[in-house]
Amino acid sequence: MPEQSPSRAERRGGHVASTVSAIPVCTKHLVATYGRRVAVNDVTIDCRAGEVTAIVGPSGCGKSTLLRCMNRLHESAPDAHVRGSVSLGDTDIYAPHTNVIQLRGRVGMVFQRATPFPTMTVRENVAAGLGLNTRAVSVSERNDRIERALRRAALWDDVRDLLDTSAIALSGGQQQRLCIARALATEPQVLLLDEPTASLDPLSTQRIEELLYDLRGTVTMVMVTHNMQQAARVSDRTAFMLDGAIIEVSDTRTLFTLPGDKRTEAYITGRFG
Repeated sequence: MPEQSPSRAERRGGHVASTVSAIPVCTKHLVATYGRRVAVNDVTIDCRAGEVTAIVGPSGCGKSTLLRCMNRLHESAPDAHVRGSVSLGDTDIYAPHTNVIQLRGRVGMVFQRATPFPTMTVRENVAAGLGLNTRAVSVSERNDRIERALRRAALWDDVRDLLDTSAIALSGGQQQRLCIARALATEPQVLLLDEPTASLDPLSTQRIEELLYDLRGTVTMVMVTHNMQQAARVSDRTAFMLDGAIIEVSDTRTLFTLPGDKRTEAYITGRFG
């Protein structure tokens, strides 16, 4: 039967609770290469369920590649290879039997620049990922999931009367929240965010940060950011990456106030990077 519309009890501050439990995503001795170039070098990291893990470090240190390994996007690049493991809960996502399309429904991704599909309406953009499911989705369930995703992305009130208009007509910040809604529509357990506010104005950045803060507990988030203040505001734990390796990972407050490695201290105080 189709899902019922969310009850008022499920709606908190305009958001709708997820029907899927967050799950940890972990890497063990992960190595990612482009040809002979090593981009990620022997990385082991645990990203805890329902928390926001920020990955910081200078440009070119392997942050985005690490993120792309977590939903197997890395292997789509020419001459790209991966060794080691990435697990989603107890499941090794690089196991031979893995259905990569279904995996990307469980591990959503949001990129630096908003990427709405230009020929689709707002409604169609959010619904685009629902085809990743193996079972058929009824019209009523489809509409319920579109509304739920838009509410979780704090966008429903902005677009409820614009669902059948072009997504390109939305502002930059709205388009980025639309992309988050599109990722959330598949009810992912993990959400990967690659500098999601880098191209946004301060007000739009604030709204995205508030959204990420509100989503904690319902989905595991791993976020790459160059913005130290943003990592401090949004994340539960922060990892510092340098030359493809994780130098240090700790709860965010500790890493920013009492880093255990001199290289971490030098980076967060602005002495390099």
